[in-house]
Amino acid sequence: MKFPDKLDRIIVKNNSLLCIGLDPEIEKLSPRKGFSFTGKGESLLEFSKWIIDKTAKLVCAYKPNIAFFEAYGLEGLDQLKKIFLYLQNEYPQIPIILDAKRTDIANSAKMYAKSMFDYWGADATTVYPHLGLDSIEPFLSYINNYTFLLVKTSNLDSVTFQNLKTEKGPYYLALAKEIKKWDRKNIGIFVGATYPKELKGIREIFPDKILLSAGVGAQGADLERSVKAGVDKQKKGIIFNASRSIIYAQDPAKAAKNLRDEINKYRSI
Repeated sequence: MKFPDKLDRIIVKNNSLLCIGLDPEIEKLSPRKGFSFTGKGESLLEFSKWIIDKTAKLVCAYKPNIAFFEAYGLEGLDQLKKIFLYLQNEYPQIPIILDAKRTDIANSAKMYAKSMFDYWGADATTVYPHLGLDSIEPFLSYINNYTFLLVKTSNLDSVTFQNLKTEKGPYYLALAKEIKKWDRKNIGIFVGATYPKELKGIREIFPDKILLSAGVGAQGADLERSVKAGVDKQKKGIIFNASRSIIYAQDPAKAAKNLRDEINKYRSI
């Protein structure tokens, strides 16, 4: 099934635009009701499964960030593979976005794409577009999958380079306009919710694209402005990721439900 179709079905089923980032750090895990902390590598798997089981009816996607598993070496990557298998077997209706931010010249990008979609089995991934179309085409050859291009990131210092002035406006905007010319169906756009004005501008350029956004949790983005700026005409078309504010909450299910419901409140206006 193509990613947009899979996403649309779960958005309707769970009435949700919320994505939860699976970014576990062993050092931050602690004993909680229903989760037993061992302090060993397998805790990455057990903690992620615990989060998934508590929130699966509240999300439209899960987004593991590969860095949080690579940091623990081969054992961490083995746990990530088991998380993928768990999601694919127990919750096959929920898309998985593997946040890996891989990019390189075409020959290397081909292998990154093979890793993301063939080995890991992700439904979508994230890629920096700055090397140009030939570095992205290997990802786009997987027609059932989606590749989110990071155009405007959520961090404070993103303005340093992404807002540099060009003849076509700030760099991020010139980049978006160039991507628009590529006219590829399985491209998505990442814009941080911490920049709602920029998010609105990107939505105007891409009225029908699926957007991915982050920053509505621990980074403190203005949720109302971000939701209103990012949704499409059908009040969908965007995925809002939250990680730390949910997975480290005392009650992750409650935190996820509250955020999902708040997003829905603003998307219905």
